[in-house]
Amino acid sequence: MFVVLVWAPSTEASGFLKSNASLTAEGLEGDLSHAVEAALGCGGEESHARERLAAIQDELLEMWHALPKNKHGRIERRSLRYAAHRHFMRTSSIMIRGFEPLKVVSDSESGAADILSQRVPAYVEKVLAGRKATLGFSLEDAATMVAIVEQLIFDSENVLLETSYMQMQKNPRSIVNHNTFARLIEVYLVHWMMGDDDHGIRILMSNRTILESSFPQWKALVGFADGQIRALQYSREQKPRKGRGLDTLAQRFTFDDAHEVAGGITKSFASFWESECVSMKDSLVAMDTDFDGRVPLSKFYGKGMDSEWRFGESEAYLRELGALDESSVWKGKQVIIPNYLQAASNCIVSTPHYLVCCAAECEAFLGEIEAAVGAPMSEPALIRAIVGNMSSVSASLSYDETPMMEGALGAQLDRVAAAHGGKVPLHSRLFSQWLHYVFPRECPFPHMAGTATARTPTEFGSSYIATKDEMKEHASAAVSDVPASEDSIAEELPTQWSEEEELFVDYGQQILSAPWVGPDYPRLILLGAAVLVIALALSWKGSAVGLKAASIFDSDDKVLKSHMV
Repeated sequence: MFVVLVWAPSTEASGFLKSNASLTAEGLEGDLSHAVEAALGCGGEESHARERLAAIQDELLEMWHALPKNKHGRIERRSLRYAAHRHFMRTSSIMIRGFEPLKVVSDSESGAADILSQRVPAYVEKVLAGRKATLGFSLEDAATMVAIVEQLIFDSENVLLETSYMQMQKNPRSIVNHNTFARLIEVYLVHWMMGDDDHGIRILMSNRTILESSFPQWKALVGFADGQIRALQYSREQKPRKGRGLDTLAQRFTFDDAHEVAGGITKSFASFWESECVSMKDSLVAMDTDFDGRVPLSKFYGKGMDSEWRFGESEAYLRELGALDESSVWKGKQVIIPNYLQAASNCIVSTPHYLVCCAAECEAFLGEIEAAVGAPMSEPALIRAIVGNMSSVSASLSYDETPMMEGALGAQLDRVAAAHGGKVPLHSRLFSQWLHYVFPRECPFPHMAGTATARTPTEFGSSYIATKDEMKEHASAAVSDVPASEDSIAEELPTQWSEEEELFVDYGQQILSAPWVGPDYPRLILLGAAVLVIALALSWKGSAVGLKAASIFDSDDKVLKSHMV
């Protein structure tokens, strides 16, 4: 949690092109029309648009091969949204609101995020060759939608840039020198990271000392922005713009130049900020003595009071973010490391339509599995072979150990496969849950849709931060690091793995042979539960991975949901 988020944007913060206060489905139509034209290269940019669409297709290709297709070889709308969400998280650590799998898109209170997540795919569906919705989306369609959302984000920067020009008392049509341009980009950074908090912006812009102390690494941020300016200048020198030769030589810049720099900042900001995320993770990992990806709440608050200004979210806020594990009767309440790192409280940039967050480390593992499998489902033996050659050090320097897949985790993967006719769906809650326990510090625990949110601190309210008294109370109730007895562990294990399934994408007819549809389902459930409890109890002693609690998904579209225990 970053201090600057005390002044995080409100739900009425500026959004795409226009003020978010007036954003409606109808208003988005015009923005979408412009974004589609730009993404498809209408107006003289066809060559650049083709190159970008080809690049996006290449980025999506391995994921595309692993997505279930309909009879036309295309994906459905829910799969399209899922692919777009993962693409932006994987390439830019940008979470598009309303696209995340845990979101209940039909929620009438979802506002602008609901408009975006439902209108964009529908609009793409309408403009792409006029096909009927029943045909689904091709790889080219998926790339086009990603390009359109990219363009919407890019276009949204115009409003903040114009505000920055006004604050600097400069006309957006004017041409400015390098020093003025650099200052304009600094002002833009403040507005971009602060949203519509005019009061906070005025304080920061009026006192440089407060500005530098409020934003972690402010000088590094300025250096990062300067690097984007230098990259633009280099690009102009290598490929002179028509009619801009003198401006390039004299290092003069236009509003379009500022827009290009702002776009580069958005796309590459997460990679710049990742050092802060790594530092935060290192602090959490140091408290994870059980190697299970969890930190006792007492330690979390104790660290926050002693030396870490970042760990101060309230218990209620941690719970809503899906970062609090309350399942263990012998370890007490714990903070789930990857869920906390990916939580909205740690997204340094927050707008009503997207957040810029810490890197989704688990994407590296899932992407490697998808590339090796090349299909939406896989036999458990193949998954074990692939994952057995992975190491968590590939995503984090926190520790280097071969994933354990014997005993409890091996049996659990087989059980997931048995629930789906012998194969494991790669895009499912149960498989994500399994990955979490294999890589507990990198892969987040998959909560049920609608049970966790991506609300920022300001959106949650003033109680997002724990009081000193609350932190002291939890810190003083520290649970001993000495493991509980084997009997108490064995009693707790059956409740720590949630067997309720949800598919993140539309598998159609591919897993209708699952055993719950047949008459033997109840008998198989009881037999499987007994085997699992025995396997878990026998394997716990040598396992470095502790099985934790889960909650239940509720999907926004057609959901295959099984109650297995």
